[in-house]
Amino acid sequence: MKAGASHRARAGRSRPVAVVLAAAAAGTLALVSCSSNDNSSSSSTTSTERPTPPDTASFSGTAPSAMSSAEASARARASSAAASASAAASSFEASVSANVERANQAAQNELKNVKAPGNAMSEVAMTGKPRAQTGGLLAVVVTITNKTDKKASYAVQVDFLDSSGKTVETRYVGAEDLAPGDKANPIAISRKPPQPVLTPKLVKAQRY
Repeated sequence: MKAGASHRARAGRSRPVAVVLAAAAAGTLALVSCSSNDNSSSSSTTSTERPTPPDTASFSGTAPSAMSSAEASARARASSAAASASAAASSFEASVSANVERANQAAQNELKNVKAPGNAMSEVAMTGKPRAQTGGLLAVVVTITNKTDKKASYAVQVDFLDSSGKTVETRYVGAEDLAPGDKANPIAISRKPPQPVLTPKLVKAQRY
């Protein structure tokens, strides 16, 4: 009887210890599981926050290349230069025409019935004007010198010839009431394009 009672007493004392150990083991497993879940969640969050490159397959068109950009820039500069040259040419011609248009019209009217070369060729000379100063236009300075001892007016005709010698344009310039020994320097301007190159020719010079 004593032996059996002693065995049951030891068994009864053992049960609470086993229960405690089992509970501790279960808690450890739960902690491990939670830790694993937390790590997995953290890893997932970090992965989703990491930047990813854009999907270029969804892009439309193509990006401009360095070559096309340089070509566009060159075209823009050329267009700007052409516009600037045209403006310079118009400005030059306008400034000349504003000062001498009336005299030029009088010269044209005077030369209508005059046969070449007129009576004043020895009093007239021509000098080319640099295109850099005319906005690219072909222009010549006509120097008129009154070599007489009386006041006089002058009418001059300048033709512009092509390479075959054909007249493609005619311009008139003049000077009015020029005192003896005085000079005038009207400018004859061609309105034709720079190409083909034309050659100016003094055709008539009349003193009246």
